[in-house]
Amino acid sequence: MSAQHIRILYIDDEVHNLNAFKASFRRIYTVLTAESAEEAYKLLEENEFHIIISDQRMPKLTGIEFFESILEKYPEPIRILLTGYADINAVIDAINKGQVYKYFSKPWNEDELKHNIEKAYEVYALRKENRELTEKLLDVNEKLEFLLRQKLIS
Repeated sequence: MSAQHIRILYIDDEVHNLNAFKASFRRIYTVLTAESAEEAYKLLEENEFHIIISDQRMPKLTGIEFFESILEKYPEPIRILLTGYADINAVIDAINKGQVYKYFSKPWNEDELKHNIEKAYEVYALRKENRELTEKLLDVNEKLEFLLRQKLIS
């Protein structure tokens, strides 16, 4: 898959951050942005994303709370947290509660973030491939069990 097909959702209540992110990455990836968790929920219902990047400090829900709230319905996208504040408890919560893949400080380093988006997509693709292989293996296993039962009956 080409980088352009990597679909990213970026959530941040600061519009200038959304614009800066779009300006940096829209030519490389498919980027959709949301100013709030409510907007992000709508975009998640309408689109499939490989990577979700969220600011930590937002008015109604923190980035961690947002990730935690979507975990059951949208477990596949890789989650990345951005924050302007170095809060070790937020980092720990991000990893434990929101299953965050990476944590970055603002302002982000464009090359570092790009590199980690590529790595996050590799993780996404490998997880998807593992799920598909597991499903095939279970299907083959069922067929083998069926054939074995047929052989034992006859």
